[in-house]
Amino acid sequence: HWHSQWNPFAQYRHSMTVEEVLADKMIAWPITRSMCAPMTDGACALVVASDSFVRQHSIGGRAVRIRGMGVSSSSDRSELEISRHLTRVAAFRAYEMAAAGPSDISLAELHDASAIAEILHMENCGFCEYGQGGPLVASGATRLGGKLPINVSGGLHSKGHPIGATGAIQVHDLVRQLRGEAGESQVQNARMGLAENGGGFLGHEEAAAT
Repeated sequence: HWHSQWNPFAQYRHSMTVEEVLADKMIAWPITRSMCAPMTDGACALVVASDSFVRQHSIGGRAVRIRGMGVSSSSDRSELEISRHLTRVAAFRAYEMAAAGPSDISLAELHDASAIAEILHMENCGFCEYGQGGPLVASGATRLGGKLPINVSGGLHSKGHPIGATGAIQVHDLVRQLRGEAGESQVQNARMGLAENGGGFLGHEEAAAT
């Protein structure tokens, strides 16, 4: 919510204190309304081109390279096999393709349909040990200006959740950052970004993750 102040495309653009969030309308204990992403309208288009096309049309100055991608679905893991969570599998497939790791990421846009999802997925993406997502947020590391800014767009909580467009908008927000065009919410020296998105529900987690 704090990051949303600088996103002109966010549905809600006001900061909230911890006390205000906890005092909001209860949805399903302990999740309050302010911990949930609102449904919204929205659209986003991404232009993806090959290296040869970029060179041919001399548009490399603003192009952002896709270093790696990872997809996973239909896990049959037990609830205790957290290292096989779909998001973790997809993230480390992307890291392998990119010849990179969690420590190389400058900023991330994570699928925070609920507040706990952001914390779970920062753990799944390897940004901290399992169980340490809460302390990482509390330390200020994930804020703008911190060691690993997360959801500096305001996340789904503030932008809204237009379902099919949600993942594309995450990529759009990262591209603006990597181009140095994010204005007041610019992450300094942003070199590599990660977008994480999941959908559906099957067993212990999402039905699919990217």
